Amino acid sequence: MARKFFVGGNWKCNGTGDDVKKIVSMLNEAEVPPEDVVEVVVSPPYVFLPLVKSLLRSDFGVAAQNCWVRKGGAFTGEISAGMLVNLNIPWVILGHSERRLLLNESNEYWTWNIQLMFLFLQFVGDKVAYALSQGLKVIACVGETLEQRESGSTMAVVAAQTKSIAERVSNWDNIVLAYEPVWAIGTGKVATPAQAQEVHTELRKWLHDNIGPEVAASVRIIYGGSVNGKNCKELAGQPDVDGFLVGGASLKPEFIDINRDRISSPFGLTIR
Repeated sequence: MARKFFVGGNWKCNGTGDDVKKIVSMLNEAEVPPEDVVEVVVSPPYVFLPLVKSLLRSDFGVAAQNCWVRKGGAFTGEISAGMLVNLNIPWVILGHSERRLLLNESNEYWTWNIQLMFLFLQFVGDKVAYALSQGLKVIACVGETLEQRESGSTMAVVAAQTKSIAERVSNWDNIVLAYEPVWAIGTGKVATPAQAQEVHTELRKWLHDNIGPEVAASVRIIYGGSVNGKNCKELAGQPDVDGFLVGGASLKPEFIDINRDRISSPFGLTIR
């Protein structure tokens, strides 16, 4: 089954209004593969979502970088899935390692019981399920720390993270799974093509064994972690790397190069 290549650009907490306009202008003028070959989605900070949505070319999608686990309400500083839908934002990134590590989002979820004054961690699987129920498409992130990789527990970690989503989701049509080794995010270190392929292969096997062969064959598993114009071609050549979630490079002209390089990868224009 062919899987359309996917390139996401996570702008993180960067940019001013003028910066965003310049980036969008660069994207609008770029020559990239057609949308039936490569799906491109960019994710600006919340405050710039309407601006980017209004200015960006129609063949590129827009994603939020996070959303709240439930319906809106008394949750100061949060953005609900319904708000994103109201803004016509089709995608959201959930479970990014920076949120897992810095903001304590994890696989453990408990409810906030005001009477008992219990406040526990958000559960990424619940966030994915709720976002999907509201009509959003989800880039769901998984990945291990350096300590976990060195201890040989990479697959146990990413399998547990994927399981936390699978337990709450029955339809994977609108999910892109992003493998982002924490030790490679923003560090300049990159998983080798062989390392990325190994984890992607094992993730696809996990999907096959625990969800089913059709889901395993159709779900796109993309790689994130210091992807840039120099390393993207070799990574894209791996048979189970279905695209990228690009960080810092998505703010630069090389983001266009990353999209273009898909044309000349060893496996052609589409992923098997």
